[in-house]
Amino acid sequence: MNMLLLTGEYEHTLDAKGRVFVTSKLRSQIDPDEYGKDFYIVLGSNGVLCLYPEKYFQQIALAGAPRMAAPDEAVSFERMSFALASKVELDRQGRLQIAEKMRKRARLGLDLTLVGVRDHIEIWNTMDWEKYLEDHLPQFQQQITQARQTVLQKQSNELDY
Repeated sequence: MNMLLLTGEYEHTLDAKGRVFVTSKLRSQIDPDEYGKDFYIVLGSNGVLCLYPEKYFQQIALAGAPRMAAPDEAVSFERMSFALASKVELDRQGRLQIAEKMRKRARLGLDLTLVGVRDHIEIWNTMDWEKYLEDHLPQFQQQITQARQTVLQKQSNELDY
């Protein structure tokens, strides 16, 4: 399986039927033959809703439990992983139905931002996303500078040989 590299942020509005449009700019970054055409929606870390391509989610869900140290942790992980995940399909217009219970658990309103996060898509309240950016942008700017310096140093070392 190739590495997923989902990127970008896209603002949308939840419609009256509880659907959100998943832009083709995100969908086109996922090979349906390799990862499937459907998604699993999961309540992820910090209560953020996450969309995982179906075949990728299956790998995560099946790989996680055996790594747990204690048997009760593995049971809990499996229980939560499968109970709080739902397989979802996009309609012909590229819209995703989000169940009301899932919207409440993720505290979603009408204005949403979909964010590509390497191997999944996160669905945020737009105001919460903007607050997250405000709180984490300075740290990110330092991290990206360090990452770039690491790459440049590695390239420089390779040229020396």
